[in-house]
Amino acid sequence: MADPRLTPARPDLAAEHLRGQVTAERFVTGEEFEVFDPIVPLRREPSHDAPLDTQALKGERVTVYDRTSEGWAWGQLAGDGYVGWLPDLALVKPRTAPTHVITALRTLAFPGPSIKLPPVETLPLGARLEVVRTDASFAITAQRHYVPLIHVAPLSHVEHDFVAVAERFVGTPYLWGGKSSLGADCSGLVQVALAACGVAAPRDSDMQEHALGTPLDEAQWASLERGDLVFWKGHVAIARGPDSLVHANAHHMATAIEPLETALTRIKAAGSDITSVRRLAR
Repeated sequence: MADPRLTPARPDLAAEHLRGQVTAERFVTGEEFEVFDPIVPLRREPSHDAPLDTQALKGERVTVYDRTSEGWAWGQLAGDGYVGWLPDLALVKPRTAPTHVITALRTLAFPGPSIKLPPVETLPLGARLEVVRTDASFAITAQRHYVPLIHVAPLSHVEHDFVAVAERFVGTPYLWGGKSSLGADCSGLVQVALAACGVAAPRDSDMQEHALGTPLDEAQWASLERGDLVFWKGHVAIARGPDSLVHANAHHMATAIEPLETALTRIKAAGSDITSVRRLAR
């Protein structure tokens, strides 16, 4: 059965490429849009009160299949394939060709070449921008925004230690569905940290447990290596080595570094055992 999180199909409407695979009243081709706002919620239903499933970041592409008169667009993110409802006002027809990515945990964009000007945007790690020129201090975007040059890099840039990227999020508030330094959940942290290293990861922890790395034998769980992913039902943490983890979690209501044994004991007391440990290719 197709995963509804990754399948743009509803009883009344589905993507044209799914014709013959799903049942729907009508099929549409969809239109490509660009995520214009810095961080955009993707919700389960077309309502500001609906659960936040994930977020889209500036510069991402989304194929929109349906739009409502109340200002919602239903579509599928190009990056990880997630399907849901986004605020229509946060999307535009593609108008930029991203060339650079934000490499700082977050940065500010200014309306001119001075950090004394009031910022116009706060941009998260992973946001994509079209940079049309640079000077000694700023990358100037197609929107004529000035972003500190030290906080951007070409799209080809990759970090080399996704654990170190995740550690930069320590103290970030826990936010179900979040994937930025303003709020992140466990799998969002993993996805963003891996993306910074050029590794595409699915969005949710169950998807990540199925798709990432290779499973370790239970006998190997006592000797974790840096970068191993530890999974419980509905949760994932990143091993920093054999003795500690970094993870976004609701116990701390933040991304935190925690001794391994402390986390194992606490989570087991809450009724959950490790389901697997997976090691990524070095």
